Amino acid sequence: MNVKLYSCVVKRLGQSSVRVVLLAVAVGLYLIPSPIDPEPYIFEGPPPALEGPLAVNTRLQRGRRLFSGQLKGPESFTADQNGNIYTGTVDGKLWRINKESLTFITQMGRNIPECGKSNIAPAEDEKMLVPESVLGTSTDYEPVCGRPHGLRLDRDGQLIVADSYQGLFKIDPWTGEKTLLHSSKEGADGIPFGFLNGLEISKNGTMFFTDSSSKWGRRHVRYEVLETNHLGRLLSYDPVTGHVRTLLDSLYMPNGFAFSSDEDFLLLAETSIGRIIKFWLKGPKAGTREIVLNNMIGYPDNIRLSDRGTFLVGISTVRFRGRLFPPFLDLISPYPTLKRFIVKLIPLSWYNVLLPKYGLILELGPDGEVIDSLHDPTGSLTWAVSDVFQQGAHYYLGSTDLPFLPVLEEWS
Repeated sequence: MNVKLYSCVVKRLGQSSVRVVLLAVAVGLYLIPSPIDPEPYIFEGPPPALEGPLAVNTRLQRGRRLFSGQLKGPESFTADQNGNIYTGTVDGKLWRINKESLTFITQMGRNIPECGKSNIAPAEDEKMLVPESVLGTSTDYEPVCGRPHGLRLDRDGQLIVADSYQGLFKIDPWTGEKTLLHSSKEGADGIPFGFLNGLEISKNGTMFFTDSSSKWGRRHVRYEVLETNHLGRLLSYDPVTGHVRTLLDSLYMPNGFAFSSDEDFLLLAETSIGRIIKFWLKGPKAGTREIVLNNMIGYPDNIRLSDRGTFLVGISTVRFRGRLFPPFLDLISPYPTLKRFIVKLIPLSWYNVLLPKYGLILELGPDGEVIDSLHDPTGSLTWAVSDVFQQGAHYYLGSTDLPFLPVLEEWS
């Protein structure tokens, strides 16, 4: 066999081997069971135009960042009568903020090195020296460390915390003493809680909260969004009787919610489908729900009542063009088979590359109509906003993972 013919044969054999290997990899990926069992979901249309109250601006850039590298994922906030602000972070810790000082209160789960270090034990009025990083090394430790999501103060000045993994807690904000009110394992109606999230306390002391999914925990939130299931619930807890009641079920990743001023209804975000519903608590419509905002400009997270009587909504991800595709979730939502394949091929941590780094807050009227919006088109102050908590003239902006606390110094 001459050299030229030999080279040609080797080349063809090499090409055939590559094809065989690629085919084997493709078949292998196809046969591997997918971790998700998605349902198709089709939005009503493209996201609404950026005009009128949704017109692009830079008003969300007029703020500053606090505690950079010290707080990661301050998700939700509450404040006492003395102006102390409380928040929880992704490493399972609770903190008290007074102006620009930071005090560690307690660890929701086990206080082990993988949950980050606090340097000191809780101590009344003791200013904390915070290390460069307070975050554990992996979300695999979240169920062990705990993850405080919704938190509010009750009438006795005690912190009520919805820990995504463990359940509802009452915590002394000065000593850090924890009392488990209702465990996630116990759940409600025979179904354990999988992902506790939003929390509010009514004027009569009843605690309302959401379980975003009975299937996926907080650390697998991207699976929850991609699967687009409706396994979430809105529940209530009576602190006198200890009874938990299911108020709404079959919800698409119910997240944050807020009461109206007189508590005749609440607005609730269904994050995975970009929708807000109104649930009536009083009057002739009590116990019924209605859609007030659909096909939103982005995916809503927490909802808070402003001192103007309006509702402030943090947008976790906008439905604008991503870095590689037009709205990524819109693109794949109708195709369950594609979703199953994608999660086998792409690590969860890579999905952020496909999402725009864009900060957005919406202000809604009582009927869910958009009356104003604040934008940070370049993410210079923040993006992926989870909460918009008003304290006087300042607005504290939450996130699930960002390593700083953005503060908007005015609503202008």
